[in-house]
Amino acid sequence: MARIALLSPDLLFGSKVEGALAVAGHEVNRFDTEEQVRPAASFHDLLIVDLTAEGIDGPALVRSMREREELGAVPTLGFYSHVDQDTRRRAEEAGVSRVVPRSRMARETAALVDGLLPKS
Repeated sequence: MARIALLSPDLLFGSKVEGALAVAGHEVNRFDTEEQVRPAASFHDLLIVDLTAEGIDGPALVRSMREREELGAVPTLGFYSHVDQDTRRRAEEAGVSRVVPRSRMARETAALVDGLLPKS
């Protein structure tokens, strides 16, 4: 079981991700704002960021948290709208560990997360 921080103010999709991860045996803490996730992310095994969330610049947030060493070695997973290739590119450049389309996140949530967690 891993502790996962999920930054997703989208109640419907965030709940779907949270549910899939709970079924896979993970503990999920969902956050709605950057201010909420910043102090908490480093106490988790993974940070998932909704890169399409209105009012949140996910790539800039991850870049800032990496530069300030607020994440430590915590891997990150970001999801975006498949038509928004600029967001995908920005997220990759910002150091998001894995960036996937929202549709893939919906289908493969647990597998994507398991691929980023350290093997014990």
